[in-house]
Amino acid sequence: MRITLLRTALLRTTFLRTTRVLGGALLALGLAAGPAAADSSPSASPSGDGAGPTSAGTSFRTATEVEQGQTATASASTGDYLYWSFPADSGQRPTVKAEVKLPESHLAQTWQIDVYDGLRRRQACQYGAQTRTAAQDAARVELACVLRTVRAWAEPWANDPLPGTYYIRLTAVGLNTADLGQPVSAGLHVDSKDIGGAAAVDGSLAKPLVPGIAVTSTAEDEDDSSATAVLSSIEPDDGWASGWWSDRWVWTAIGAVLAALAGIGGYTLTRGSGRPQQVPPGA
Repeated sequence: MRITLLRTALLRTTFLRTTRVLGGALLALGLAAGPAAADSSPSASPSGDGAGPTSAGTSFRTATEVEQGQTATASASTGDYLYWSFPADSGQRPTVKAEVKLPESHLAQTWQIDVYDGLRRRQACQYGAQTRTAAQDAARVELACVLRTVRAWAEPWANDPLPGTYYIRLTAVGLNTADLGQPVSAGLHVDSKDIGGAAAVDGSLAKPLVPGIAVTSTAEDEDDSSATAVLSSIEPDDGWASGWWSDRWVWTAIGAVLAALAGIGGYTLTRGSGRPQQVPPGA
């Protein structure tokens, strides 16, 4: 009876120690996972007060650069094409919002916002009002486009969004002749949500899809600064991600530690006292 009680007390003590070790390991890894997850992709927080440029380009080559978190504005006329560009890195899900203030008197107008990647491939909106019609004499029209999550790598034939420069085109479609040339003002805001390891893939691009980056890389290798021809110089605050690191590595390590501790605890609970039970005399 005494041996049985001692064995029960020993198992209980071992179980409590294993639980404490497990809790401490989970706490340490959880604290480490926070900074690692935050550093896995560039921040999308606004820089400064969030004020952006006050003009827009008229083509892909003259697109005005906007950082994520900034709000850009522009004055134009109905019928114009307004272009902006912004950087998006792997693991981010960009959201583009636009607002157009219309003149006091106008007919019904349909406005549309399109987003293109660094290869000028039109990217489909996951959800959002990409095209919207403003009723006659409406004061404003609001548009939104939430892109798919940017992948670090994709098959050559796929149309998946990849890291690099993204272009925004805002314009009115199917305008009546009476509305052409009327003054309008547009506002644009770009932001993104960090998806993290859920969108991680085993692969990465050699270079992000930034127009002219290949020419710049060649010039740097040849020490020829005159050959630089980057058409978009803006990039995420923390630089472009390498593509191989994500917070899923942290959770994989947590799973490995849990499995190891579970194995140790199971072995300790089932191995017994290590000595054969003695039979009392006269039994």
